[in-house]
Amino acid sequence: MKELSRREFVAGSAGIVAAMSVRGIAAAQECASTSLANKSPTFVAFTESFQGWPIPEVCRRFKEIGLEGLDLTVRPGGHIDPADAAKRLPEAAKAARDAGVRIAMLTTSITEADPQAEELIATAGALGIDRIKLGYYRYTKFGTLAQEINAAKQKLAGVARLAARHGVLPCVHIHSGDTIPSGGAVAYLLLKDFSPRELGAYVDPMHMTVEGGNDGWRQGLDLLAPWIAISSLKNCVWQAGERDSHGAQQWSFKKCPLADGIARIPDYVARLDEVGYRGLFTLHSEYMDGGSWKQLRVEECLQQTKADLEFAKGLIG
Repeated sequence: MKELSRREFVAGSAGIVAAMSVRGIAAAQECASTSLANKSPTFVAFTESFQGWPIPEVCRRFKEIGLEGLDLTVRPGGHIDPADAAKRLPEAAKAARDAGVRIAMLTTSITEADPQAEELIATAGALGIDRIKLGYYRYTKFGTLAQEINAAKQKLAGVARLAARHGVLPCVHIHSGDTIPSGGAVAYLLLKDFSPRELGAYVDPMHMTVEGGNDGWRQGLDLLAPWIAISSLKNCVWQAGERDSHGAQQWSFKKCPLADGIARIPDYVARLDEVGYRGLFTLHSEYMDGGSWKQLRVEECLQQTKADLEFAKGLIG
């Protein structure tokens, strides 16, 4: 899809700047000057489990439990719909500042450079939100992975060019299952031809353990070290399910408290420290859906997030 020129975009989105206060622009400039290679850790939380609360309420409650900011969902079904980002994201950034926190990153569904992606990225950049999580590419058919990796790289190149114009680093999340990438080695294949200033790696101890439980997660961190720009903090346990038609036991993973799962979180953060990463950590707190070891209510989820944060801070001082 054809990318918008800067002239075309600016002409069509003058309302973005008008929606910001002078204070907001000053804060954005200060935030934008921060190096991607942070020297002290920043702890935020993913807002998906808290979308029943208005953003100002999320900001206030996150501040109360000791978080420094938000990993805000700006995607279909998220806290902000991408079509509304130019208006609502500046309002959210102001609510965060008023509560004493900040929007440190956005979780988006962006997979290619199109006009909506440009508007969202430009708005983020103007607000000093310098990192975004991208959406997912899918592995569709056995025998096609090499071609699908190359197709994803072409789309990523367009997103990287677009984001660079606005001072935003797009980050590729390492998931498990039928995503591209699934595991650290495939993420390396996606990123190896890009500068770490063009694209970042969003590493994930839970998903990297699911796909490389014994040592694959560590090898993935080794390969991706120059690109690491975001790390989630989450964990899981394996649970036995039904047996299949052959009588073989089936297993699935369930998200669980950070200290309780199969991902070796102390070892994981030690390896991050070894490669010099002490940057942005986002607690995922996905404890309110069918993928959780226990179905928590929102207040219980917040308290578990607080417990996860205290555990993380004990490891990442």
